[in-house]
Amino acid sequence: MDFLSGITGTQIFNVIMLPIQIIIIFLTFYYFILSMFGLYRKPEVKIHTPEKSFAIVVAAHNEEAVIGPLIENLLQLDYPKKLYDIFVVADNCTDKTSLIAKNAGAIVHRRFNAEKRGKGYALEWMFYRLFKMERQYDAIIIFDADNLVKENFLFEMNSKLCQGHKIVQCYLDSKNPFDTWVTNTFSIAFWVTNRMLQLARFNTGRLSNVLGGTGMCISTDVLKEFGWGATSLTEDLEFSMKALSYGIKTTWAHDAVVYDEKPLTFIQAWHQRKRWAQGQVDVAGRYFFPLIIKGIREKKIMYFDAAIHLFQPALVMIATFFMLTNLIDAFQPQYTHVFTLVMPWTGWQILSAFQYLYPVAALALDRLPWRAYVGLILYPIFIYSWIPIVFLGFINRKDKQWSHTKHTRSLSIEEVIVKQKKISSN
Repeated sequence: MDFLSGITGTQIFNVIMLPIQIIIIFLTFYYFILSMFGLYRKPEVKIHTPEKSFAIVVAAHNEEAVIGPLIENLLQLDYPKKLYDIFVVADNCTDKTSLIAKNAGAIVHRRFNAEKRGKGYALEWMFYRLFKMERQYDAIIIFDADNLVKENFLFEMNSKLCQGHKIVQCYLDSKNPFDTWVTNTFSIAFWVTNRMLQLARFNTGRLSNVLGGTGMCISTDVLKEFGWGATSLTEDLEFSMKALSYGIKTTWAHDAVVYDEKPLTFIQAWHQRKRWAQGQVDVAGRYFFPLIIKGIREKKIMYFDAAIHLFQPALVMIATFFMLTNLIDAFQPQYTHVFTLVMPWTGWQILSAFQYLYPVAALALDRLPWRAYVGLILYPIFIYSWIPIVFLGFINRKDKQWSHTKHTRSLSIEEVIVKQKKISSN
């Protein structure tokens, strides 16, 4: 009792804050070291002989504004036409998506299910149908209806599959990066992820990449053996972790590019990211500890890295609590900077500076046009808006209702390429 009576409130507070600060510092340094692997492109062996066959699956819900240009684009890919077919799942559509897709040249399957709504369920339904068809494909590629695809895409996926990879994620570029400040900052976030996380993981040779929702290539034998089963709000993340739990890594194809439509307004981006946050918290609750345990048993860092990826929403909440606590404590008479419990204040300043260097490095290394750098002015607003989104995602983690993002930017692949060249030349 005498020992306890000698402990002050400040000491108890510091004991509580110490492990929190250690977690923040460790994960910050971890991502800093990981990002260093994204500063270069390691040489890759490319197999140019077309061997693999593909079923291209597009999940579409009321996408009449954008589905046409995508199908036309897919039919023009630089790959033997006899080796791929295009399937569109018109999921609970009430518009002309089915008609437009069919007239454009796709094989359309209409699905109506008021209870099992969302992309994950639509894909699972379509996969089941594909497995029962007379023609069987080596792999299934998944696109969103608002996408446009670079002409070499199937050759890149063929090369990866011929090298023995089973799951491949492509480079996610933006179809409309300069429409609004939101599309600009949203695009920067994707460019940073492509280079400093996805390419970085690939370059280590030991880590697994993470599926990004579109531009995903999955070997048919993997889907048949383990099933899809990814019906959460973030079906891409869920299947990445499910496959990894069976020891199947996802690899990265930096030269296979998909142009994705980014939300035009902050509200649209907010709702989309909130859905992602809800899904990530949900997936983390199911896979975080199993991956940690598997990593300990097999002594493989890729499982720990995946668990750290799932921990990101928790990290945001922990770091926010840490910052707010330190801010409140600053108004107390006997103020002690909790930042300095483990690392000096200058160390925190250096770490913060590196957070702003990541996007600059990513834009420069992938030689993006000068207009992309303008978005860096408002980029912090986009990044810090993740804080309330993550908290809302945690609170609403049990809400599995799918929210559809409306797509309206009907561009052809030629228009996107021409715009890129004009911006780069100016």
